[in-house]
Amino acid sequence: MKKATVLRIALLAACLVALETACRLGYVSQLTIVPPSEMATGLVAALGEPETRTEVITTLTGIACAALASVSAGFLLGCLLRAWPRARAALDPLLATYYSVPTFIFYPMFIVFFGMNRIPIVVIGFMFAFIAMMTSTMNGLDRVPAVLFRTARMHRMGAAATIFRIVLPAAAPHLFTGVKLAIAYSFVGVLGAEFILSGSGVGYQIAFAFNGFDNQRMYALILLVVVVVSSVNAVLLGWERRLQRRISR
Repeated sequence: MKKATVLRIALLAACLVALETACRLGYVSQLTIVPPSEMATGLVAALGEPETRTEVITTLTGIACAALASVSAGFLLGCLLRAWPRARAALDPLLATYYSVPTFIFYPMFIVFFGMNRIPIVVIGFMFAFIAMMTSTMNGLDRVPAVLFRTARMHRMGAAATIFRIVLPAAAPHLFTGVKLAIAYSFVGVLGAEFILSGSGVGYQIAFAFNGFDNQRMYALILLVVVVVSSVNAVLLGWERRLQRRISR
């Protein structure tokens, strides 16, 4: 294990011990935050309930759908705009200000289009995420060195071979960054929409526990979100490092 990893684990453990001690000794009111040990026991208890497991599956399914749709659509739209400079120039001001508009305001319109179901929540997650993938795709394609295209022409490579053996490997770091951002924004969009607008899902359960002053359950579910997001980030980081090693060979 690397030294930096050991230091991160030690720092995290020290913070957890300090928070546990502060809560147990009364320096921090349990009306504000509960000890980490109670968060863990609350999480185990919550996951033992069939209803909670159903809510977790519902949320993760929505996040997965939003992430897959945003990565696919963002990649395709990024490629199209990269190949169509005039459209890209026309959309640049919109892309620059996209995240200044709160996506949640479109929820009533999505209900009209899709009905009172989970689809509007997934669409909000998609809208949060696909722009990040699209801009990363365009940036990655912009940074493919021109010399690689000349090399492909010298070797008389066809269009498909140039794309899969030259363009995509060269743009892979930026594309992977887009994938990571799209997944992160899918989490934010879906959980945020559940917290504010929905009547189901982990985000709704957190909001319900918050409004009912059930701190142990609220922090248990927040801990669940932190664990899931951290695990996904760790997996993506491992894939990214392996990809970088393969490209650098």
